[in-house]
Amino acid sequence: MKLPLFAAGLIAAAGLAYAEPEKYVLDASHSQILFNYNHLGYSTTYGMFSGFEGEIMFDQENPAGSSVKVSMPLSSMFTGWEQRDAHFMSADFFGATDGELVSFASTSIEVTGDMTAKITGDLTLNGQTKSVVLDAKLNQSGKHPMAGKEWAGFDATTTLLRSDYGVEKFAPFVSDEIQVMISIEAMKAD
Repeated sequence: MKLPLFAAGLIAAAGLAYAEPEKYVLDASHSQILFNYNHLGYSTTYGMFSGFEGEIMFDQENPAGSSVKVSMPLSSMFTGWEQRDAHFMSADFFGATDGELVSFASTSIEVTGDMTAKITGDLTLNGQTKSVVLDAKLNQSGKHPMAGKEWAGFDATTTLLRSDYGVEKFAPFVSDEIQVMISIEAMKAD
């Protein structure tokens, strides 16, 4: 009895070794990056980015074999106050052009639990590329009840230093440290 079970396990393991990551594309309407920073010790100011493009190569059997590539226009940043948004795009901070993108490409994934992982990757912002680590969580994967396709949703957090990306104006009065919260949905590509 033990030998057939062992053989079945080997066959199953061999099948898993040949499993390939599946391509998922981001659902821009349900994906955002939120950020916040301390303003002079008086308040926490929030903003967001949207307009994502990207893909996840998602390997449910071997999450460490997955990868993610995402980009969004820097000009999609929104803080709720038009003058602040314009100031962030000025030479004081980003000096951004209309076509400038923020991008992230994973370089490795370390599974830390049943639904969690640390995703290391290269973040390019303001012409600077730095390695960052995202604390990520798989919220859910399965058939979307309305779209009828395979879907996956993830949340992630990280902390960045503005000065790493050349946008340190007014630091330390306006915090150098930026808290980042990410929530994305992605659908399996056809």
